[in-house]
Amino acid sequence: MAEGISSFWGPVTSTIEGCEKNYAYSSYIAEFYNTISNIPTILLALFGLINALRQRFEKRFTVLHISNIILAIGNMLYHATLQRGQQQSDETPMVWEILLYIYILYSPDWHYRSTMPTFLFLYGASFAVVHAVVRLGIGFKVHYVILCLLCIPRMYKYYIHTQDASAKRLARLYVATLLLASLCWLCDRAFCKEISSWSVNPQGHAMWHIFMGFSSYLANTFLMFCRAQQREWAPKVVHFMGFLPYVKIEKSKTQ
Repeated sequence: MAEGISSFWGPVTSTIEGCEKNYAYSSYIAEFYNTISNIPTILLALFGLINALRQRFEKRFTVLHISNIILAIGNMLYHATLQRGQQQSDETPMVWEILLYIYILYSPDWHYRSTMPTFLFLYGASFAVVHAVVRLGIGFKVHYVILCLLCIPRMYKYYIHTQDASAKRLARLYVATLLLASLCWLCDRAFCKEISSWSVNPQGHAMWHIFMGFSSYLANTFLMFCRAQQREWAPKVVHFMGFLPYVKIEKSKTQ
């Protein structure tokens, strides 16, 4: 989008911009709404992290919530500066996070405990180097979509094998918020020229961030429930202040 007031970070060097007027409110923040809209993701991930630590879930879920926080902070840096280097701090953690999802989804059936995380770590590190050197454009998007598609069969398997109605509701809310987020992103990209002429910008990309924050939290909570069920920790979905769902478990004394 066109520049507003003066830019602290200099000319835009990122390959992608949101449909928002640059530096409209501050010379330090290029896309104001696209930057602050990551705050709900950070707060939700912090809540999930506290719950995982307090109930002593496996470390994989601690890392998963932390990766959500890192991704949101990287996205804030990217939209605040619109610089190519900061764009890397958004896109590379996106791939690392989806690799972590693949590990959590498929590791229960992986009989060689060290090979899968080692392979995924090397894969993620190799991607980071290649993406930094080659600067993938459409290739990054295609690669990321393929990784996301790999998660679908196992997520669906977990859904159909889960009998708890509250857990199933988590999965449905996860899908619903994901679809809403995708719709907001698509409209922001496809109709930016028309939206720019409106008196009020609905900030579709910022809404994408908010819905994706809730979608990620719901996906994480659903996976925590499924894993607790595998470990026979008697999980149940409860709600914080009657609104925000989280998983409560009861481990046996031997565990």
